[in-house]
Amino acid sequence: MAYKEIFWMACDSTEQLRAEYGPFHTRIEAEAEAKKMGFGFLLRYEHMIGDNDDIQEVRCIFIELPDVPQRASQPARKLHTRCASCGESAVHEEGWQAEVWADIHEFEHTRHRVRLFEQNRADGLKEIAGWRDACA
Repeated sequence: MAYKEIFWMACDSTEQLRAEYGPFHTRIEAEAEAKKMGFGFLLRYEHMIGDNDDIQEVRCIFIELPDVPQRASQPARKLHTRCASCGESAVHEEGWQAEVWADIHEFEHTRHRVRLFEQNRADGLKEIAGWRDACA
């Protein structure tokens, strides 16, 4: 017999690139955790389960929470390095980590060129052009 399974997640935005935390069995649990983390949204997942215990349909419903204080920290930012020659890549928290990774990669692989990208929730993924020239 088919049935519906529901669970809740706390999340920071409605964008595809978002942070989710959970799952929770009830909305109250998810809302309490979202407020602790400074997240402004809940995400309700509904799974329609078929007779063979397989997922037939998935529904996602975003619920915006009123009056959630925004976190004081800066928007989440990641730095991505990627070699334009071989495609090897890495993700970094700090600029110096990206620079060290690029130095090592370009030293070990002559004639390879590493590109740097910055990713944040507001702008998405953007290349930082000429970043190696600025460091010299």
